[in-house]
Amino acid sequence: MVYVYKKSDRDTTDNMIKSFTRKVQQSGVLMHVRKNRFAQSKKSKTARRQEALYKNKMRKEVNKLKKLGRFDDDAFKELKKKIKKEE
Repeated sequence: MVYVYKKSDRDTTDNMIKSFTRKVQQSGVLMHVRKNRFAQSKKSKTARRQEALYKNKMRKEVNKLKKLGRFDDDAFKELKKKIKKEE
């Protein structure tokens, strides 16, 4: 929604700015924009499935490494690289 405010002869610049600001605030445009600023679009069904498969693979491998006693930060990073290469 576009708001246009024309200055009349007797209006000062300050009054014009105040009036415009008041109209924008009352309209709720700013609230709507701020609310939706960081909104993300929903993931597609395929993307959700791939993410779920990736998480399942990671979970299985992490559990396997924990049982063997080889799990640490370095092993986790290597595991991520390995699984990303497979895809």
